[in-house]
Amino acid sequence: MKIKDNLIIKLILGVVLGIIIGVISNESIIQIIITLKQILGQVIFYMVPLIILGFITPAITDLKDNASKMLFAALIIAYLSSVGAALFSMASGYAIIPRLNIVPETEGIRHLPEMVFALEIPSIMPVMTALFTAIVFGLAIIWTKAENFEKLFKELNDILMQLVKRIIIPILPIFIATTFAGLAYEGEIISQFPVFLKIIIIVIIGHFIWLALLYAIAGAISKKNPFDVLKYYGPAYFTALGTMSSAATLPVALTCARKSPILDRKIADFAVPIGATIHLCGSVLTEVFFVMTVSQILYGKLPTVGSMLLFIVLLGIFAIGAPGIPGGTVMASLGLITGVLMFDDTGVALMLTIFALQDSFGTACNVTGDGAIALMLTGLFGEQAEG
Repeated sequence: MKIKDNLIIKLILGVVLGIIIGVISNESIIQIIITLKQILGQVIFYMVPLIILGFITPAITDLKDNASKMLFAALIIAYLSSVGAALFSMASGYAIIPRLNIVPETEGIRHLPEMVFALEIPSIMPVMTALFTAIVFGLAIIWTKAENFEKLFKELNDILMQLVKRIIIPILPIFIATTFAGLAYEGEIISQFPVFLKIIIIVIIGHFIWLALLYAIAGAISKKNPFDVLKYYGPAYFTALGTMSSAATLPVALTCARKSPILDRKIADFAVPIGATIHLCGSVLTEVFFVMTVSQILYGKLPTVGSMLLFIVLLGIFAIGAPGIPGGTVMASLGLITGVLMFDDTGVALMLTIFALQDSFGTACNVTGDGAIALMLTGLFGEQAEG
């Protein structure tokens, strides 16, 4: 397959070229690069609420009487997945962290210069507003049998798919290259490598274990081979590594899910966009392990089991409402970190720093896990949706 037709290769090239450019760039060049990154990011994030509206609403109207049941099922599955991942991470943390000698290195990091200019393209509405609007409009169209609105949203679906193919996917490798160029220029990737490597390897292994469990459960529920979904998710995984955002990865994730022959098309168009907003298992797994690590580093001890359990139960709820943007989970849960775990300002700052270093991997786990949820819902509602 030619490079120009292989999204994974282009994404990997974007990462490699971005790091090389960031290392050799001077301040003037990096100013231009981060300005380009900001513009491309504005284009991508502008499209996200429209994609949610254009995919979830027609997906709900296609599901007819099963829409309410499927929405409830998706919420329950997403919450259980996040809480389950967090409990797994907590158990691993108590077993592993006391045996680690982790000392964060924060010296020698350069600050990015000011952008040449900032182009603001505000979204039509916030992501959560778009999600809620898509759900209530979809349900209302079913209840009122509004055929014209149903046709309107189906046409919007077709329009947005073309915008994704012709605009979003072509600019993603460039956006990813500029992101990694900025990280490389700051020196974060190099100076933080010992800390990054030690903690991230543990967390990534946890991500893969949790994804294996999710897909195994999805295969059992659907009675289909989960690999027939997972094998198409490579481009989405690598896109998430670069964008660090479930929302920004949504166009590619939808494309991947639609390629799977065993996923119900209507259900996939419903599950993948909503999963990008409510299913953050990888981010939750990571945050739990990291708050325990930071507690050990700064305060010399791990949080108590009781405080961790309360933190996890509430974090699962906060994750459903967290924005699918870089650092969205940890930002949404800062109140829990300070209120339940009693972190001070230093603890919060260190938590945000370490979380930022791995955010891409947690996002990739979130996005890939959405395919398992789509397969679970296909197993639960597939025949009814077809009918």
